[in-house]
Amino acid sequence: MAERITVLISGRGTNLQALIDSINEGRTPSAKIVRVISNRKNAFGLQRAERVGIPTTYHNLVKYKKQHGETPEGIQSAREDYDAELAQLVLADEPRLVVCLGFLHVVSLKFLQPLQQAGISIINLHPALPGAFNGINAIERAHAAWLQGSINKTGVMIHHVISEVDMGSPILVKEIPFITGTDEDLHVLQNRIHEVEWQAVVEGTNTALKELRQG
Repeated sequence: MAERITVLISGRGTNLQALIDSINEGRTPSAKIVRVISNRKNAFGLQRAERVGIPTTYHNLVKYKKQHGETPEGIQSAREDYDAELAQLVLADEPRLVVCLGFLHVVSLKFLQPLQQAGISIINLHPALPGAFNGINAIERAHAAWLQGSINKTGVMIHHVISEVDMGSPILVKEIPFITGTDEDLHVLQNRIHEVEWQAVVEGTNTALKELRQG
């Protein structure tokens, strides 16, 4: 029986497409994406899913912020309510694995705990090496550090998701050395990293599914 996967996205969905193609081509065997959830209504990844018959859901934080107000306490309450509802959306589909692919929302324990209690594994793609450039704009920050002479490589990882941003244990790491003469152009570097991401998404998902099957 195919292992059920839920994918969380926010953007174009190129990494989602890599996973869809891998499943359809048999490179990720016995797996099925049961839903794609986005926190952005116009995320093109939703269209990618719909084209191949994958159910989609738009789940946005804005209405929760309106309910709780813009104070720090209100925003925190809004995020927790959002995460609790997101957990219920995921649980309803009974997946074994949740894959975060460019999902621009930091999840809290209100999301993590219900899934962990249900035995659902959660993994995330992050375009940096473990412990380096956690959070947003990782590629841009690594690029700036290289131009300053601080580092000579960056990378991509797939890691387990915990409440600390991008700090979960990695299950796959791919190093990407900087190339003098080409990577000065940020767009060139971004394109190289994206190509590695497409491989990492497939390999990392396969590894996570293998872990689940082995118990």
